[in-house]
Amino acid sequence: MDGGNSGGRINVAIDGPAGAGKSTVARRVAEQLGYIYIDTGAMYRAVALAANRAGISPGDADRLAELVKTIDIALEPGADGQTVWLGGENVTAAIRTREVTLKVSEIASHEAVRMRLVEMQRKLAASKGVVMDGRDIGTHVLPDAEVKVFLVASVKVRALRRYQELSESELVPIEQLEQEIAERDRSDESRDISPLIRAKDAEVLDSTDLTIDQVVEHILDVCRTKTAEAK
Repeated sequence: MDGGNSGGRINVAIDGPAGAGKSTVARRVAEQLGYIYIDTGAMYRAVALAANRAGISPGDADRLAELVKTIDIALEPGADGQTVWLGGENVTAAIRTREVTLKVSEIASHEAVRMRLVEMQRKLAASKGVVMDGRDIGTHVLPDAEVKVFLVASVKVRALRRYQELSESELVPIEQLEQEIAERDRSDESRDISPLIRAKDAEVLDSTDLTIDQVVEHILDVCRTKTAEAK
């Protein structure tokens, strides 16, 4: 693949807080455009899973720095969404457990972890034609992305979405999820390394009262305009 404008392809950055619907929206946008979807949250979750299996505490910066030096994470598009591989093992379901969810924010706050994963993410996006979602894509990972969206939703709606995703064995009161999401927002917004912040040139899109289809269609409209400009 060539560099430059790569035949009119662009890069799309979708940022926002936990539970705003970034992954679902980004995956659908990528499918519609024929682009590659890169779920950066899944990459951090894979690190959290690897750390958990190795008995590394989320606060142990030194051991986490060693872990990410050799970690092997691969993302593959599949019929049912993205497949996540860790060292050749399919961990797509394993990284979505509540145990991983509760640890991933602290693990993602370490500079060595973020630097390694950002390096991997930038390589994946170098040839254009990717839709990447996360918390610092538009500000830090892909600051030159042609389309930047900051997707938000109320804490109540985000908690309800998370509740609906939980398996029966993981069910907790929705009030607890609201508390955890609000705490995750505080953690993501206040961390020193690549905090959750809207890029100055990102469009804020509130999905509280919108359907997934409406959000996807809006972003596609913006992408079509930018793609026409890039040609």
